[in-house]
Amino acid sequence: MPNLYFCQPHAQNQGMLRAVLSMEDCGRLVRPESATFLGEHFPSFSDAPDDLQDFAVVGVGVGESSDEWHAGYYRFAANLTDLNAALLCL
Repeated sequence: MPNLYFCQPHAQNQGMLRAVLSMEDCGRLVRPESATFLGEHFPSFSDAPDDLQDFAVVGVGVGESSDEWHAGYYRFAANLTDLNAALLCL
């Protein structure tokens, strides 16, 4: 099951696990084409500029990978407050 992390670089938050999602729910929150693939290992954001906006990261395991979602981590821009509200509706 994909993991959803909230990242807040200005608060030196490297990524807080916010939810464990089904693939169906993951697709409701973010489309694969709107996310940037970061690689197979959770990235370090310690070098990020202080003014970098909040964002979310989705981690997809090998067992959940598909043609749309390859195994690894994806970053996508998101208003975390709005994203949290959407999570509560799932």
